[in-house]
Amino acid sequence: MQCLGAEYLVSAEKTRQREWRPQLYRKCTDTAWLVLFFLFWTGLVFIMGYSVVAGAAGRLLFGYDSFGNVCGKRNSPVEGAPLSGQDMTLKKHVFFMNACNLEVKDRGHGPTALCVSSCPEKQLDTLEEVQLFANTNGSFLCVYNLNSFNYTQSSSAETLCPRLPVPPSKPFPLFNRCIPQTPECYSLFASVLINDADTLHRILSGIMAGRDTILGLCVFSFALSLAMLFAFRFISTLLVHIIISLVILGLLFVCGVLWWLYYDYTNDLSTELDTEKENMKCMLAFAIITTILTVVLLALIFTLRKRIKLTVELLHITNKAISSYPFLLFQPLWTFAILILFWVLWVAVLLSLGTAGTAQVMEGGQVDYKPLSGIRYMWWYHLIGLIWTSEFILVCQRMTVAGAMVTCYFNRNQNDPPARPILSSLFILFCYHLGTAVKGSFLLTVTRIPRVIFMYIYNTLKEPHSAWSRGEFRCSYCGLWCPPRYLYHLNQDAYTAVAINGTDFCTSAKDAHAIISKNSSHLTSVNCFGNFVIFLGKVLVVCFSVFGGLMAFNYNRALQVWAIPLLLVAFFAYVVAHSFLSVFETVLDTLFLCFAVDLGTNDGSSEKPYFMDPGFLSFIKRTNNCNNARSQGHKDSLPNEEGTELQPVVR
Repeated sequence: MQCLGAEYLVSAEKTRQREWRPQLYRKCTDTAWLVLFFLFWTGLVFIMGYSVVAGAAGRLLFGYDSFGNVCGKRNSPVEGAPLSGQDMTLKKHVFFMNACNLEVKDRGHGPTALCVSSCPEKQLDTLEEVQLFANTNGSFLCVYNLNSFNYTQSSSAETLCPRLPVPPSKPFPLFNRCIPQTPECYSLFASVLINDADTLHRILSGIMAGRDTILGLCVFSFALSLAMLFAFRFISTLLVHIIISLVILGLLFVCGVLWWLYYDYTNDLSTELDTEKENMKCMLAFAIITTILTVVLLALIFTLRKRIKLTVELLHITNKAISSYPFLLFQPLWTFAILILFWVLWVAVLLSLGTAGTAQVMEGGQVDYKPLSGIRYMWWYHLIGLIWTSEFILVCQRMTVAGAMVTCYFNRNQNDPPARPILSSLFILFCYHLGTAVKGSFLLTVTRIPRVIFMYIYNTLKEPHSAWSRGEFRCSYCGLWCPPRYLYHLNQDAYTAVAINGTDFCTSAKDAHAIISKNSSHLTSVNCFGNFVIFLGKVLVVCFSVFGGLMAFNYNRALQVWAIPLLLVAFFAYVVAHSFLSVFETVLDTLFLCFAVDLGTNDGSSEKPYFMDPGFLSFIKRTNNCNNARSQGHKDSLPNEEGTELQPVVR
């Protein structure tokens, strides 16, 4: 592919007369990755379809009895089970006949469960009281084939009715179960029905028990992200200080709450359930990870605190670019809507995976479901689908915004802006570069953490005053550089390079790194701190969402594994915040890469004028003069109007 500079070096007259357009139409890139993603989703759709057919998410959502009936809905009969196939539309609660029976655990299966219209909130001591409760409330606590009239007359009532006395119970959102209220019954009930369940069912029960909380926290994170979007739209120095202060307080507060909850768990003598023990282990892991992240972020904030003023000015320039095309701010709304639809589908399939099983008729006409181990253990494939697809959706938004900004930046006639740049960028993305989005979303997700680690080690080794650079560890230096030299190129700037040159992802990543590396290191650090402030906005949204989750989930911590729902809340909050605030991040990165290409192609003369906005150029010069005053004779200073050291993105 020809170098970008050749587009301008043909003649100065042609350069002034025509509008530059991104080179996206030359070929479809990374087609193999698009095929791979299609095959991956083919397998995912197969798993979805099979799990929906074989599973029964309604059993988790509404609860079910011992005879194959789902409470709260009309059921189909199970062959060989005479009490199955009943209409339970008005019976929405699950009642366990012998929840206090100590022999339940020895028999290896739970007590007989029935669908009832209401739970007995007062203790019932005799069959007459059970009969009166049935006639008064329409809630029958004996097996379905025994009429309420025969509760006190039939000889089989002793085996078909619950053992007396019937403890008081209240409905609980965990599968709509009637939970015994007496301490001894509650403890046995929980140990039998929760400890005997496998890990997957405990996780799913936690998700279902907290489904309203999870949904509410997702809406809360959406509102916070929207507020942060408008905050960055009208950013100021005071607002940046407020955001940084709130992030510091939020990190310290969440970290302190996690350690306090872990201390509370370890000193709670009643911690006997497996769910409580799992929550305690996860709490320790959360507390340690959060503490490490808090220390790292606080260190970064302290190190970069002196660049706040330049960052605010840079964000003002970013807002000026966005104000010319305000519809860029609406892109996260479409992204959020698509993400919500995908997440709802993902959770529904996860529930189906956990309930996939075949009905087996046991003695007494009871129905048990044998798990399909093969399909249930495909959760890891489903998890990869969640991460990869979510990242792909976000990458599509980034490429759309980057393509629109590149087209607008390289517009010679500012009085005649490009028509519909966002729709044009979307069209180019779907027709030419879906494969690039697929490849980039996969590679950046996989290499994100290793890249950060290797880059930190490499930058430490590269320090001129470091002991590593004085010769005694040269061998380690050379060995450690091998992995990072491939990881160093992989960053979000690759998508902007795709919008400029129309090359594949890896080539664009290498080109973007080449052009950025020739830029001023001081200017790059300002850009990095701008991105860091935007990242702190995302962290702020996550902190408030996680804090809300900690307070909400901790109320019912005994009956559910709420570590996984809390992780889902944190993941959703970050993705939602990222989808909104990444507009500023994308515009900022695009401006810097386009600026580097502009300097590498033009010199500011009348024959080859700059494309950049005069305000942006003024900011660049002032930043460079400030940095040169601090370090005189620095060779990385920005070029003046007579020439440049930068080179255009080439192929």
